[in-house]
Amino acid sequence: MRQGYNSREACEIVGINIRTGKRWRNGWHSPPRGAKPKPPVRVQVPAPGGSRYLREHDRIHIADRLREKATVRQIAAELGRSPSTISREIRRNGMPLRGKESRWAYRPYAAQRRAEARRPRPKHRKIGQHPQLREFIQQHLSLRWSPEQICHALRARFPDQPEMHVVHETIYQALYVQGRGELRRELAKALRTGRAVRRPHRQSCKRRPRAVTGMVMISERPAEVHDRAVPGHWEGDLIIGKDHKSAIATLVERSTRYVMLARLPGDHTAATTRDALVEIVKTLPPHLLRSLTWDQGSEMAAHREFTLATDIPVYFCDPGSPWQRGSNENTNGLLRQYFPKGTSLASHTQDHLDAVATELNSRPRKTLDWETPAQRLAKLLAEAS
Repeated sequence: MRQGYNSREACEIVGINIRTGKRWRNGWHSPPRGAKPKPPVRVQVPAPGGSRYLREHDRIHIADRLREKATVRQIAAELGRSPSTISREIRRNGMPLRGKESRWAYRPYAAQRRAEARRPRPKHRKIGQHPQLREFIQQHLSLRWSPEQICHALRARFPDQPEMHVVHETIYQALYVQGRGELRRELAKALRTGRAVRRPHRQSCKRRPRAVTGMVMISERPAEVHDRAVPGHWEGDLIIGKDHKSAIATLVERSTRYVMLARLPGDHTAATTRDALVEIVKTLPPHLLRSLTWDQGSEMAAHREFTLATDIPVYFCDPGSPWQRGSNENTNGLLRQYFPKGTSLASHTQDHLDAVATELNSRPRKTLDWETPAQRLAKLLAEAS
C-alpha cells in the first residue's frame, strides 16, 4: 500500500484474504482465543529530537541559507550544530558547477543521497584495496617513519593520485584494529612506542634535588633562543640504559632539529659527560655554538668546565618542566625506537650512533614544513658561507 496499491490489490499480491489484510493493517483488536493482541502496522516515523547525523530537512535548510549568503557559523547556530559539521557537510556533499570548477553548488537532495550511500557498513578499506599504497606504507614504517610523515610523503610523491592519499589515523587503525589485516601486525613495533595499543601517560614521580651548583636558569636565557629564529642554540639530555650503567648524550639544535649523539659506555658522571660533550661540539662551526639548555641532572654538574672549554653558556630548566626542552624530549622518544628501555647502551659504537643520527636527520619533519633537519642545516651553512 505504501507503493500506491489499494487494500484489495495489496492483499491479492501478498496472497491473503481481504479480511486478514485489514487485521494486519489495523491490528487484532479481538484476537482468537489464546492469542495476544497485535498492534497495527504503522509507517515508521523518525524519532523527534536531535540526531548525530544531518537529516534531509537540515540539508534543505543549509541550501536555503547558503543562497541567502549566510555564513557557516550562522547556519550552525540555527541548527544547533558545530561549525565544523556544517563546513564538512558542504565540502563533502557539494559539487562544482558544470564548466565552472571555481564555483561550488550545494544541492540538498543530492547531498542526502550521497550521505546515505556512504553510510552502510562495513566498508572496503583503502589500504587493503591498493597494493602499491600498502607496499609504500609498509616500506616506510620499516624505516621507522611516523604515520603522519608517511601521509605527507604520499601527497608529495603522488600529488595527482587521490587513491594514494590517506590520513594518519587510517594507518593507525590498520595496525591497531584486529581482523583487518591491511598491514602486517609486526610493523606496529616500528612505531615510536612499539605498542599496538594506546596508553595514557603515567604521572611523573617526584624529583630528587640535584647536586648542581652555580646554575643559570632558563629565565635568564636570551630572547633570541625562544623564537628559534637564530640557529646554534641546543637542547641536551641523556637516555639511560639498563641498570643505569650506560648512557647516550643527545643534542638537538632548536632551529633545525638537527640531532647529534655521544657515547657514554662506562658511566655518566659529570666528568665523563663533560668530556663527551666537549668532543662532539668541536665538530661544529663556531656560529652554531651559541647556548645549551639542560635539565637539572647531576651529570651536568661540571657545566662551568664545559663552558670554559667550549665558550658555550649552559642554561638549566625549572624542576619538573620537560616542555622547556620540548625538541630534545621529542627526539629522545624517537631514539627509543633504536635504543629500547631496559637494554644496555654500552654495546653501541660511535659509528652506529652516527648512523642513527643520520637516519633521524634524513626524516621529513612537520615542524620544518616537511623538510629534513639535514636539508635545513645545509641551507644555514650555505647562507653563512
